[in-house]
Amino acid sequence: MRWDGQTLDSEQVDALPGLARLSNLIRSVRTPEFDGIVFHEIAAKSALNKVGSSSVVPFTWTINPYRGCSHACVYCFARPSHQYLELDAGRDFDTQLIVKANVVEVLQRELSRPSWTREHVALGTNTDPYQRAEGRYRLMPGIIAALADSGTPFSILTKGSLLRRDLPLLADAATRVPVDLAMSIAVFDDDLQQTLEPGTPTTAARLATVTAAAEAGFDVAVFMMPVLPYLTDDTEHLDAALARIKAAGATSVTYSALHLRPGVKEWYARWLNTFRPELTPRYRALYGDGSYAPKRYRQELAARIKPLIRAHGLDRAAVDHNTGGAASSASEPARTEVRRAEARDPDGEWRRTPSASDLVERELTRTRPAGAEHARTRLDGADRLF
Repeated sequence: MRWDGQTLDSEQVDALPGLARLSNLIRSVRTPEFDGIVFHEIAAKSALNKVGSSSVVPFTWTINPYRGCSHACVYCFARPSHQYLELDAGRDFDTQLIVKANVVEVLQRELSRPSWTREHVALGTNTDPYQRAEGRYRLMPGIIAALADSGTPFSILTKGSLLRRDLPLLADAATRVPVDLAMSIAVFDDDLQQTLEPGTPTTAARLATVTAAAEAGFDVAVFMMPVLPYLTDDTEHLDAALARIKAAGATSVTYSALHLRPGVKEWYARWLNTFRPELTPRYRALYGDGSYAPKRYRQELAARIKPLIRAHGLDRAAVDHNTGGAASSASEPARTEVRRAEARDPDGEWRRTPSASDLVERELTRTRPAGAEHARTRLDGADRLF
């Protein structure tokens, strides 16, 4: 769906310089239903993105119908991906959203090529395909149909309760191809969740979506990613969260500690200094010199959470290495064809080199428009780090 009469002039401030240079920019759109958000519709040149053969991340192909995300998660690792169009990794990531308006048509064309070998495709690896914009653009039904019609197995990771709209389509697709579903739920404290993830559905709504998907016949994984040091990592919080996940009908849980790469660290530091300044010294000790929590912290977290995951019956007994979640009904030869080396270290974390976010940035650097420079993350004057 498009919004006639709401088009912005390309010279206005919302059509930023990097976007203005794009030859495939159709128009920029604002609507009262999405106050403060601008949608930049583009004609995508490709829909399928291939992850490099040297990658240890557990997927080979991805589709991202949107760039930027109105979920506005402060800690989102994908924030720096916005900088390739001179959009900053902070507020612009939350409010200047790229919509691949023709993604379904392009995907159908790519899937029909004789060279397509029907390898697994992952959705939700960069920005969420079921963020609020999907309620208006409705790109996912066409993507689901195209993948299923072509015999291509796929997985979806989302924080969006809008997934429930497409459960009938997904159930039908699952009769023809392997379909894996995962829900991302990082925070189980409602007040904390609303400040850290102000644009997301509530935790209760996401758990209800897990239940609906399980009732539709899916094995649903929950990604407790990231676990936030000193905020969501104590035993009581983890145990209560895992109990709720189990009660919702999930079959497995994946976790990782907070990762703060440049562009994300500044934005998270702004939030921390505003809402939990007493924790700033402790975060400085953990992340002051890098993007990853120290190995000692990760080992301590693993020692707390892994026994709890097992106790709740949510351990990763059968793992699909393409999705990181519970193995689907795909045949073993089909999974083996695209399986990577084990993508996690002994503490249950995604391996540090290279990370999924590093690979995203590598690809964006390759495709960055000529002359574009990284935009600095704008923090409205509150730009000090830990």
